[in-house]
Amino acid sequence: MPRYRPHVAARPSWRCRVCGAAWPCSPARLALLGEYREDRIGLLIYLAALLYEAAGDLAGQAGHDRLSDRFVTWARAR
Repeated sequence: MPRYRPHVAARPSWRCRVCGAAWPCSPARLALLGEYREDRIGLLIYLAALLYEAAGDLAGQAGHDRLSDRFVTWARAR
């Protein structure tokens, strides 16, 4: 039986260590939503802090202007 490996970011590239997708990848998003199920504000604060760190690491790279969509927008309450 395969062992679950958490989908975490590799810095400074901010790509998933498991699947290689831009982090947070779909599995990471699902895990974060589950972990912060009762605290959406806490999730948004956590993601905003990571967005700030990623902005420093990824400054000047293509797609840098879309980081808010990648890190925060998806997690807002619908």
